[in-house]
Amino acid sequence: MQVLVLYYSRTGNTKKLAEAIAKGVEQVDGVACLIRSVETVTKDDLVTSGGIIAGSPVYFGTMAAELKELFDKYVGIRKKMENKIGAAFATSADQSGGKETTMLSIIQAFLIYGMIIVGDPISATGHYGIACTGAPDGKIADNAAKLGKRVASLVKRMHGDPP
Repeated sequence: MQVLVLYYSRTGNTKKLAEAIAKGVEQVDGVACLIRSVETVTKDDLVTSGGIIAGSPVYFGTMAAELKELFDKYVGIRKKMENKIGAAFATSADQSGGKETTMLSIIQAFLIYGMIIVGDPISATGHYGIACTGAPDGKIADNAAKLGKRVASLVKRMHGDPP
């Protein structure tokens, strides 16, 4: 079992948030974490993952073109993506910079792929996913790990193992 943490990062902040999420995935026994940028991910990485947590910086209130291009490029694998767990994360340069709408754009792509969407757990913030302004601080990194752990636990549960 594997969870893919997928991201696009221009300044490095989204990559740092992806790495914090990956730490949570790694807390779940029996679930491997694969962390990939949009430049290095393969179609096989998507197909072989039971869950995908995708993130992007905010670009005009939506995901970066580079992440959208990846979803467009691999639309032919939709039938192989059905019923996988999906979650989103975002970073921005401004406090009110469109992080929620960016996560919703990622969630929309996952819904079109037939995936099962989860937000961050109530113990984190209980919203659309994890987001931060700039680089993640300690509290955001902790909440990011909670999202990673939640997705990994659900992937494990879907494969018949209790949490």
